Amino acid sequence: MSDTADTPISQRPIRSFVLRQGRVSNAQQRYFDEGMPRYGIPYAVAPLDFAAAFGRQAPTFLEIGCGMGETTAIIAAAHPENDYIGIEVHAPGVGSLLKEITTRELTNLRVVRHDAVEVVRDMIPENSLAGIHIYFPDPWPKKRQQKRRLIQSPFVALLAARLAPGGYLHCATDWEEYAQQMLDVLSGEALLQNTAVGFAPQPAWRPQTKFETRGLRLGHGVWDVLFRRRETA
Repeated sequence: MSDTADTPISQRPIRSFVLRQGRVSNAQQRYFDEGMPRYGIPYAVAPLDFAAAFGRQAPTFLEIGCGMGETTAIIAAAHPENDYIGIEVHAPGVGSLLKEITTRELTNLRVVRHDAVEVVRDMIPENSLAGIHIYFPDPWPKKRQQKRRLIQSPFVALLAARLAPGGYLHCATDWEEYAQQMLDVLSGEALLQNTAVGFAPQPAWRPQTKFETRGLRLGHGVWDVLFRRRETA
């Protein structure tokens, strides 16, 4: 992930998402318009000052792909001692997340609407995060699509470098083949160490998401992969 901000889009790595023309409800649009100036963090090619963004010093966690935001908000509400940055590209999801922030009166959650790879690369300082959550990313199940998957070795190396020593990277999916890829890729990153033998039990901090509920209803299993940044390289 070595491309720079002025690299032509056609030369950048294949993105893990497709921006679809999803319908934005009136409520989502209202919360988006009112909430982004207050809770949004604009993308910039510059390290983000967490203390300035939140008005305090606290352990900071990153969630990539917030979906409609409910899980992100539940976690932030349950842990007011921590700060959370959610990354989401789809406008309906951002609007819904901003609604959750507003109605729950959360002061410890901010939103970035931009490509997660570029945000992590350009804005998140190395050795700065207490944890990273990636819950039920698009599995891109067809063989020809799998190059779009988010969990690939170059991106995991980028994520691992942003974790503080002892910080964790937690992924979850309801696609077994993708779960195995996650396990293999994270196992291959020298900065990371598995917290379990193979897959991990679901940690207490992760609530059941709507995607998980859907997967379970379809008869899928759910797999958690939980690694920590080594204290020493």
